[in-house]
Amino acid sequence: MDTDRIVADLHAHTTVSDGTMTAAELATTAADAGLDWVAVTDHDRIHPDLDASVVEREGVRVVRGLELRIDAGFERLDLLGYAVEHTAALDAEIERLQADRERRGAAILDAVEKRLDVDLGVEPRPGLGRPHIARAIEASEAPYDYAGAFDELIGNDGPCYVAREVTGLERGVELLRDASAFVGLAHPFRYEDVAAALDVARGLDAVERFYPYGRPVDDDRVDRVAAESDLLLTGGSDAHERTLAEAGLTVEAFEPVRERLPDPLGGGIESSPIDEQD
Repeated sequence: MDTDRIVADLHAHTTVSDGTMTAAELATTAADAGLDWVAVTDHDRIHPDLDASVVEREGVRVVRGLELRIDAGFERLDLLGYAVEHTAALDAEIERLQADRERRGAAILDAVEKRLDVDLGVEPRPGLGRPHIARAIEASEAPYDYAGAFDELIGNDGPCYVAREVTGLERGVELLRDASAFVGLAHPFRYEDVAAALDVARGLDAVERFYPYGRPVDDDRVDRVAAESDLLLTGGSDAHERTLAEAGLTVEAFEPVRERLPDPLGGGIESSPIDEQD
């Protein structure tokens, strides 16, 4: 057995939010990458074509997850809920967040199109995020590529940026705890105040330890916080494009996480087809 092989990529996005793969394509890509498990963690949305908390596609176990942006007071952070079930409260908050995304997307599109005098051909819709707009800017006649669109126009300090109305920290944790097998903090070293972000993680169930970008990850620091607070260590590629297994969990690293997920043989998995047009 290859003990270094990544068997679980627990952070990936689909076309339901700002990814480029459908859920069906994600499962195929996961199988091609040699993964046994992959988690769909779309922004502020539960994938509508995954009708159980863990499903099987292309021989891969697909975990229904959710990445929820929250306001921690000092900064906005991202929480990851795994093996998510629908609850009335979470569904209502997701509906509110998607309406706000549509409003915010319309405002950013209007600002960009007026500033650049272009028609981006993008309609406001639920799930719309800045990556969609950045891709449209790159494809237009405007003199910006994807990174330049963020750097010069729609990044947090950009002239066309519009803030979202996100969920508060306590409310977000409560909603995910009631709906998920476990809740973790995503990519702790992406935040401005890493120490404060890790303090938030101490009150959760997990912290993302393995991911392929951002600041150099201080492994000892994350491991220490996890050990002190009895946190699971998760990981994934945070895939928005079509590459998986850039980061994730080996067999040994995945074992404690696997124990918290629904038993594939205990009714927690179903295997009905995914709609190819999601």
